[in-house]
Amino acid sequence: MSAKIRKTAVWVEETHLEMGREISPPTRKAVAVAVIENPFAGSYEDDLTVLMDIGAELGGLLGDRCVQALGITPDQAESYGKAAMVGENGELEHAAAILHPKLGAPLRKAVEKGAALVPSSKKMGGPGQDLDVPLGHKDAAYVRSHFDGVEVRMNDAPRANEILVAVAVTDSGRPLPRVGGLTHAEAEGKDGLR
Repeated sequence: MSAKIRKTAVWVEETHLEMGREISPPTRKAVAVAVIENPFAGSYEDDLTVLMDIGAELGGLLGDRCVQALGITPDQAESYGKAAMVGENGELEHAAAILHPKLGAPLRKAVEKGAALVPSSKKMGGPGQDLDVPLGHKDAAYVRSHFDGVEVRMNDAPRANEILVAVAVTDSGRPLPRVGGLTHAEAEGKDGLR
């Protein structure tokens, strides 16, 4: 692996009760993060291929860890998302290089299929700052019940010369969806939209 990883972490969030109603089975979201050294911290670089390749490595690693944490098979994953926070000596484009060109294909492999675009967010920040990871249905972007997000935070990351990279995977949509639209059961996953 070309990424110099300082630490990784995985969380699983389960919602058992919402608005006084039991959620059974509970909705579950897993988030896996890697805190990596930013090879371009403090300097401008035209060629960001190194970060793109790191994105490919992390897409598979973090996607697999989310699926394992949920205790599901890849085909049981329903939604996904990705996000990155760059420390103060980096630039937003470093996060974009990790997230966009190559991270998606290995993440899709980890969740089996993934016809829809992977929702993403990126920002600059420092240790302890919140990072929101947007979520959307993995096969059909029009499934409104899966428009969601999950928040991650690490007390010591990202440091000035680091990037915090997060991938989230769920086995369900929101706890009490009722805004209509295409349902998970109706999704075909052919065009990434329906």
